Amino acid sequence: MKNESAAESSDMELMKERFSKLLLGEDMSGGGKGVSSALALSNAITNLAASVFGEQTRLEPMSATTKERWKKEIDCLVSVTDYIVEFVTTQQKSKDGSIIEVMVTQPRRDLLLSMPALRKLDVMLLDILDKFEGEQEFKYVSRDASESQRGFQRSDKWWLPTVKVPPGGLSEGSKRFLQKQRNAVDQVLKASMAINSQALTDMHIPDSYIETLPKNGKECIGESLYRIITDEHFDDPLQFISNLGLQSEHEILDFKDKIEACVVIWRRKMNYKDAKSAWGGPSVSLEKREIFEERAHTVLLIIKQKFPSIPQSTLEISKIQCNKDVGLAVLESYSRVLESLANTVMSRINDVLYANYLIEKAKSPPRDDYASSPGLITGTPERTILSDFISLDLDPSEEEKGADTEAYCGKDEEMKILRQLANIKKFSYTDTVEMAGFRSPARG
Repeated sequence: MKNESAAESSDMELMKERFSKLLLGEDMSGGGKGVSSALALSNAITNLAASVFGEQTRLEPMSATTKERWKKEIDCLVSVTDYIVEFVTTQQKSKDGSIIEVMVTQPRRDLLLSMPALRKLDVMLLDILDKFEGEQEFKYVSRDASESQRGFQRSDKWWLPTVKVPPGGLSEGSKRFLQKQRNAVDQVLKASMAINSQALTDMHIPDSYIETLPKNGKECIGESLYRIITDEHFDDPLQFISNLGLQSEHEILDFKDKIEACVVIWRRKMNYKDAKSAWGGPSVSLEKREIFEERAHTVLLIIKQKFPSIPQSTLEISKIQCNKDVGLAVLESYSRVLESLANTVMSRINDVLYANYLIEKAKSPPRDDYASSPGLITGTPERTILSDFISLDLDPSEEEKGADTEAYCGKDEEMKILRQLANIKKFSYTDTVEMAGFRSPARG
């Protein structure tokens, strides 16, 4: 009893300290120089995820202590959304039998849909990690091991252990198990991306960001790129991105910033049709400008899929830092850390599949299924049509269902949650990152 009482007292003190910091806006001096409550809460969720998930370098369950800490602390941080409500009308029957309309409160609409979904996605991700408990056919070997003992690694990340599979490769059962978990994680990743995208879209664009923008898209992205995007025969955004030859993270992020700014400029020009406005101007028709904006937006979506680990853009950072809406802050940060964890788990699974691919390739010529499935080799799910970039693929084909329904989170309740998210708007400009992705949205 004494131990339980001491634990409860310790938890209470921890909660008091955490919420005191949030109320002070991270300004422990009490001088009123802290950040807004929304940003303080966003940073708290980000920092918690960094401390809990930052060392997820292997496919293995989280320790019971770490899992318990995550559940307890994230519950405290997101509990504020239980008290963000809106008034709605409802009908009540009075004592005399007449029907009257009264105002009642209910959770705000975006929180009513997305918060239960995020909690479910959280549980699904932890359950997927739990499935890797016990003996597996693959194992992890330190990079410091001898050449004969060392395994394979897809990336040049020196802190990750290498993956070693049996000399004959993984069994068919093990490969099916890995692919099943990979498909499940992919669905969680898409759902968390959709929620994060919508939260960022709903955030107000700060005036400080608007003031830094040029007044036209050509000045923003340069004449050559502007000419390509506005060309009448622009019909292949994938080829457009490939022709840019983007290599370094800096080049990708810089291009993303420019395209994102261009989208904002064109949208504002469509909203401010008055030629006297600084954002107006009759040089391009409204219909054409809408087409240009859709093209640029599509390019942004593809960049997010093609380069999932680039840092947050200037616009995203500005929105998060200047956001005052606590509900949106929770949705954005919670979905972002789940998106990052899903991306990390996906990468760990792809590491194992890649190591197995190399073993099988050494034994015999590459099979057609590997040669035609770059997702198994590069770790990027193959997407070849535009609709894959702008919608959630939550309905497996009959063949895929027959092969293994659990690969698509086969539980009816989980699929119901994921299908609800299909009603959320198109993906927007969000980032999925692994280790560095949990950092607070600030430029150093």
